[in-house]
Amino acid sequence: MSKKTSRFLAVAAASLALSLGTAFAAQPQGGEGGMGHGGPGWHHGGFMKELNQLHGQLKLNADQEKQWQAALDTMKQSHEAERANHEQMRQQFKQMQQQPILDLNAMHAAHQQIEQKDAQLREQTATAWLNFYNGLNDQQKTTVSTALKQHFAKMEQRHEKMRERWEKHRGDAAASAVKP
Repeated sequence: MSKKTSRFLAVAAASLALSLGTAFAAQPQGGEGGMGHGGPGWHHGGFMKELNQLHGQLKLNADQEKQWQAALDTMKQSHEAERANHEQMRQQFKQMQQQPILDLNAMHAAHQQIEQKDAQLREQTATAWLNFYNGLNDQQKTTVSTALKQHFAKMEQRHEKMRERWEKHRGDAAASAVKP
């Protein structure tokens, strides 16, 4: 495998871990039937179910189970920290808006600071999931790879539907603008 290919796979695995981690952490506390983040049927609604199914299929040994739990815990903690960071930023912006003249430099600096903190949190989550993945045997990695490919396909289908709706919406708007 070339260096470029292995780098690409590492980036893809890390980004997937982040997307899966974010999706999991965004789940309402009550599980997939709970209201929140779009309510029932929200596109991440079945994520925890998929994650639990994958966990069951992997037949983890004790050390692997510890790494799985560490990755889940890191992901949850990172998500909560990101939420707190964004709430802090929202409050700062709210205070800054009380000034007669906005200090856009200060607003930008605050935003950049939060982005840096969030990037560190995402990197911690990716590292935890990659540590877990690297501890799997080839059969387990194949199971994970298959699940990820299915997840990517679902995401692509969802994005394609969104593109189609957007194109239809733009077409309808253009048609109504032309009508006398």
